[in-house]
Amino acid sequence: MIALIQRVTRASVTVEGEVTGEIGPGLLVLLGVEKEDNEQKANRLCERVLGYRIFSDEQGKMNLNVQQAGGSLLVVSQFTLAADTERGMRPSFSGGAAPQQAEALYEYFVGRCKQQGIEAPTGRFAADMQVSLINDGPVTFWLQV
Repeated sequence: MIALIQRVTRASVTVEGEVTGEIGPGLLVLLGVEKEDNEQKANRLCERVLGYRIFSDEQGKMNLNVQQAGGSLLVVSQFTLAADTERGMRPSFSGGAAPQQAEALYEYFVGRCKQQGIEAPTGRFAADMQVSLINDGPVTFWLQV
């Protein structure tokens, strides 16, 4: 399971002209699900995303996690993160989870984050989405479990 996380001052996702999720300061989480993923991996990734210390403290050092900084998550499914790009000029998606498995784990991940007391609006699974963000820093990290 993969999370590309971006520290943002604000972010939103739009589907067919409708804003389905938006946040102020926090993390945009682009979530990719691979064939071997399961709820245990989703739990671990949730812990890592929520615990990752990439927000500045009073001294300007990255010592705070998203909850300590008072931020939110915007979680957007992105199957292309599971692409194999090692060879050729076209990505292979054979490592990605089947849509039904991916959607179930995506929903599970979002639910686990919300259970930890954080606001976590979403995009719409498998939809053509437009994501807008202001990357703060820019700060972007790839987390994989």
